Amino acid sequence: MSEKKSPKIDLKDLSFSQSVSYYFDKASPHTKAPSGLLEQIKACNSIYKMNFPVKFGNEIKVIEAYRVQHSHHRMPTKGGIRYSLQVDQDEVMALAALMTYKCAIVDVPFGGAKGGIKISPRNTPPDVIEAITRRYTTELIKKNFIGPGLDVPAPDYGTGEKEMAIIMDTYMTMKPGDVDGYACVTGKPVSQNGIHGRTEATGRGVVYALNQVCSYADDMKKLGLTTGLAGKRVVVQGLGNVGYHTANIIIQYGAKIIAIAESDGAIYSEKGLDPAAVLKHRQETKSILNFPGAKNFKKNMDALEIECDILIPAALEKQITEVNAPKIKAKIIAEAANGPVTPAAAEILNKKGVMIIPDIYINAGGVTVSYFEWLKNLSHVRFGRMQKRFEEKSQRNMIDIVEELTGQKASRSQIERVIHGADEIDLVNSGLEDTMIKAYHDIREFYKSSRSIQDLRTAAFALSINKIKESYYAMGIFP
Repeated sequence: MSEKKSPKIDLKDLSFSQSVSYYFDKASPHTKAPSGLLEQIKACNSIYKMNFPVKFGNEIKVIEAYRVQHSHHRMPTKGGIRYSLQVDQDEVMALAALMTYKCAIVDVPFGGAKGGIKISPRNTPPDVIEAITRRYTTELIKKNFIGPGLDVPAPDYGTGEKEMAIIMDTYMTMKPGDVDGYACVTGKPVSQNGIHGRTEATGRGVVYALNQVCSYADDMKKLGLTTGLAGKRVVVQGLGNVGYHTANIIIQYGAKIIAIAESDGAIYSEKGLDPAAVLKHRQETKSILNFPGAKNFKKNMDALEIECDILIPAALEKQITEVNAPKIKAKIIAEAANGPVTPAAAEILNKKGVMIIPDIYINAGGVTVSYFEWLKNLSHVRFGRMQKRFEEKSQRNMIDIVEELTGQKASRSQIERVIHGADEIDLVNSGLEDTMIKAYHDIREFYKSSRSIQDLRTAAFALSINKIKESYYAMGIFP
């Protein structure tokens, strides 16, 4: 009998979670993991869908919400909560799976999770958002879907420090006396046991990653680019938390933002755009359009097709599809958002020689610094508190010895540069940079050492699966 062939997959018809599964299946043969273990790693372990009533003005509305724990190979599980009218079970499952692979890539000891509430944060009054957030947290507590050692949420699209503070307050109210309770959620305000650098962490991680990617001369030569970020022409889609901080930090490395796209349109200037000035303009006019000295694009997607060195989609998933992929002229695409390039588009872009830096690596800065915040909450001490003054005194003593030996006095500015002890933000940024550098080195080495892997995404997924596989082996579940 002839062997039965598997039906051909139409990449254009894949849902978000099916796309993640497709990438997983594509990478699996490069891992040498047994099929049973691969099925366990791939499967979503727990899905909690809830509906609860909330008073909305004079009405009572039923709110649809989710929390998905994709993998329990490491505990607690970790992942953001997004507020959006596009939230559905498929999206939350996909995002939870990406979190599992993302945490493994950057060696953060969490399983992947994700949450979502189907509301419009822009069109919902603050008091109603607070009521929804508190009720959602209460439902999670009832089912043991939140806790420092169980499941630790964080901000995502449509949420921020305020919502995380509300979650923490609700948890602490219902769990009085829990000494580690502040670690039930990350992304909190610094005044509420948060950590310096968390707000800009994802964007900063994107820049650290791109700086490392662009440091390899042979890779850049293939793309027709020079090494380093200096002089690179960059297009950013999305001026939210991730997009803004990515744009604002990357120009400090000498890159030039030539276009910014938002939901209401896009602006372009070959001379370069100042992200801070664009954000201020948007706050004053409620739009990025008509920014002084810039050209308007009424269709925000037009900005993605501008010729540039680096394209950074930092909005939502499925922004680059098989429809616009042939028109993309960027040489590097950095997936600052989750799933912005569909599998069908990725096939086209790979054939064109575009380097796609996958989301499960490049936007892992947020969960990395969330990990640091979680550790801070569990240790009950601010980073830098124990060693800052000791470091400064030790370095002051070293300067005194050098001055005695040379007979020359150091200037005040020279002394200040040398004796500066590490603050919390210094340690956070240093740890984040080291994490992003090491993770890319591992992905690139895995990619270069394989003769059959054709793109960085497949290499990243395969490497992630291997790391999760080792966790299961360590538990003795799989021989």
